[in-house]
Amino acid sequence: MVSREMVENVLETVRTGLKSEGGDIELVDIKDTIVYVKLKGACGTCPMSTLTLKNWVETNIRREIPEVTAVQAV
Repeated sequence: MVSREMVENVLETVRTGLKSEGGDIELVDIKDTIVYVKLKGACGTCPMSTLTLKNWVETNIRREIPEVTAVQAV
């Protein structure tokens, strides 16, 4: 089972990079093996946010927590 604590630990690493660009990320929910997040600040309105979500956030979460099958923005 994917726990909120596990995901938050990975997100702390991701946040460092996002905050350097004026953004942030919030864990909204975890349903089964899908993690739902909200990009905030500059990241929430950036045209590259889809790439950030897949190439940075999802990659880091799935590397650390292989049970996660997807990361979705809400």
